[in-house]
Amino acid sequence: MKIAGIMSGTSLDGIDVAIVEIGRGGNVKPVAFRSFPYPNAVREALLAISNANTHTSSISRLNFLLGELYAEALIAAARRAKIPLEEIAAVGMHGQTIFHEGTPVKYLGRCIASTLQIGEAAVVAERTGVEVISNFRERDIAAGGAGAPLVPLVDYLLFRHRTICRAVVNIGGIANVTILPRNPRSDQVIAFDTGPGNMVIDALVARYTHGGQTYDRNGRIARSAKVNDGLRASLMDSPYFERKPPKTAGREQFGREFVDRLIATEIPLPDLIATATDLTAVTIGRAILRNTTYDDVQIIVSGGGVHNGYLMQRLKYYVSPWTVRSALEFGIDPDAKEAIAFAVLAYRRLTGKPGNVPSATGARRPVRLGKATPA
Repeated sequence: MKIAGIMSGTSLDGIDVAIVEIGRGGNVKPVAFRSFPYPNAVREALLAISNANTHTSSISRLNFLLGELYAEALIAAARRAKIPLEEIAAVGMHGQTIFHEGTPVKYLGRCIASTLQIGEAAVVAERTGVEVISNFRERDIAAGGAGAPLVPLVDYLLFRHRTICRAVVNIGGIANVTILPRNPRSDQVIAFDTGPGNMVIDALVARYTHGGQTYDRNGRIARSAKVNDGLRASLMDSPYFERKPPKTAGREQFGREFVDRLIATEIPLPDLIATATDLTAVTIGRAILRNTTYDDVQIIVSGGGVHNGYLMQRLKYYVSPWTVRSALEFGIDPDAKEAIAFAVLAYRRLTGKPGNVPSATGARRPVRLGKATPA
């Protein structure tokens, strides 16, 4: 059965489309992958409504616009791979998160956790003729979970090993880790967001280059600058890093306000970029060290951060002597893993299987994730 996955993450860099073949035993074979950058105007519009005061008209219009962009991306990816849309049984569509608050807060006399992803599933179904499974996070929150992270089940299916403990790291806008003990059961998986991934680095680079760059290519700016040890130490005192999992993070913790506070220190922007890069590496490394009991752990990295040579160098330093390897060495394109994950979650929804890992999200029980929009 061919299933597509569409992912657009907190880095707001674009739309990833993966198409996989899933066998009867649940074996996953990647078939095609393609990434489509957001137009600059779309990226700016999404930033303007993400964890921000905005107008409902902007949310509504972007919701339908993203549906059109997702549909066009799926059609283009299938055409390039020479896969007829009729062969794709369903598409798992994460949508673009514009607000996520997995921990309940007091609101109008109740304690409420909430999440909001946009990208209209009905538009994708209508344009492509493919059934869409979307809104994966909501059911987990309804079941008492944080709605994130949702990739751990897929990490478990793809990367668990009988004799090796593995830490599967994804460095997108936010960084997350899935700890897989040796020969684990699914309820033994530990997974959580470690803190900022590329999000803070990207925002600082955009400020430094006046919008000329949206990321630090291979870590060149950070490599040529100096980490401010005092600032990094103060950032490490954030209560988020001390909280025990399950926990989840996003722009609410490490978005515009966080970046503005860094810039207010008047530390040179290149040094802030170097410090933010080191912060990502050290918080990932410390999260792994604190949540494993094995003497040897194999670390597998995916996401855009895998292309930042300086970031990977710092991560290797903080987890030494453990090995750090790209997901590509295991047959998974590091840029495609999260899109693949939502294809797998869609397959599980279609086959009546739960998609969350309660030990990772804090949900009361395993539940089926996603809402179905028929073609």
